[in-house]
Amino acid sequence: MKINTAIGPLWLDANDLGLTKVSFQSIENAKTNIFTEQAAQELHEYFAGTRQNFTVPFIFEKGTPFQQKVWKALYTIPFGETRSYLDIAIAVNSPKAVRAIGQANSRNPLPIIVPCHRVIGKNGKLVGYLGRSELDGLSIKKQLLALENFIS
Repeated sequence: MKINTAIGPLWLDANDLGLTKVSFQSIENAKTNIFTEQAAQELHEYFAGTRQNFTVPFIFEKGTPFQQKVWKALYTIPFGETRSYLDIAIAVNSPKAVRAIGQANSRNPLPIIVPCHRVIGKNGKLVGYLGRSELDGLSIKKQLLALENFIS
């Protein structure tokens, strides 16, 4: 399912258990079901500034146990707040795994819903974000954080 948002088009996919993917790229053979419909509605509300938390059920179909642990930690970052990669590494009991946290972030199958955009460098700088290209990744991250009133 394709939806248009303030940051450009997003594609959604789900299985019978929940939302499985939010993508900046087209998804071949994506399903449309109650989970993609709910995610679309919640994302529209998020971009309209009327939603801060996502309630759509989701499931991680892929990812290592470590990556899934990181993604679960990302999901707990509150709206309008950020955490450093080190903060996330500590949260998953792997304080020396800062680079691995960055790699897990880059493979997050549910960006925005699982808010990897809320992870920044420990110096407070915006670093890395997926998008349609490397060039627009940081721009999208800035837009999402601005939407959450973190930066202007």
